[in-house]
Amino acid sequence: MALLTPDVPFGQPAFALSADQIATVLDLVCRGAQAAQPDIKSGMLEVPTTIVIRKAMRRVKKDLELTNLEIRGEHELEDMAASDATILGRIDITLKFLHQFGNEDAYVAIECKRVGASHSDLNAKYVSNGVDRFVTGQYGSEHQWGFMLGYVLALPVQDVINAIDKRLQTVYGAAAKLTPEAAHTLSLAIFEGALTQKGGHAIRLKHVFVDMTAAADA
Repeated sequence: MALLTPDVPFGQPAFALSADQIATVLDLVCRGAQAAQPDIKSGMLEVPTTIVIRKAMRRVKKDLELTNLEIRGEHELEDMAASDATILGRIDITLKFLHQFGNEDAYVAIECKRVGASHSDLNAKYVSNGVDRFVTGQYGSEHQWGFMLGYVLALPVQDVINAIDKRLQTVYGAAAKLTPEAAHTLSLAIFEGALTQKGGHAIRLKHVFVDMTAAADA
């Protein structure tokens, strides 16, 4: 998979991403998930798993000498319309490319959720507590792209995909259907789907599923 080259920053406006940048995000996520495997323990929950993967992504980024983006920790979204300390939510992983620096609203959002075959509750939350945050504009408001990272705790992955795809189409319509993409060698599967945020803005989500059976509850 192609990586971002150290060239003039792509993307105008700041909410847009080039194909090269999208490939870079996917590559870092998949490489990071793989590199984190030795530190993923049985019974590890979503938050500590994400922290381990985020650290691994930073190591991969350093090894690849990618100096034109940042990988950030849990990102708090403040309600700028409120006068108090209201927090709209916390995105699990965010990236910033050079063309997004200086604009606090510009970032690459990666929301992480546990899923698995026969885990109907987790698969449902992938949509209601993950995808829906992009639909409402809570995450990635007016952005061109968003990313969902699914930690697959139980195989086969096709059962997970079928359950999530059915729920997406039931809740958001046929346009949200998961369209298969070429899988990264370190992923189980990658899909893309279209969604409409409040106000009519179209956003596209990349859905990346990685093997995290090592983190399944004992």
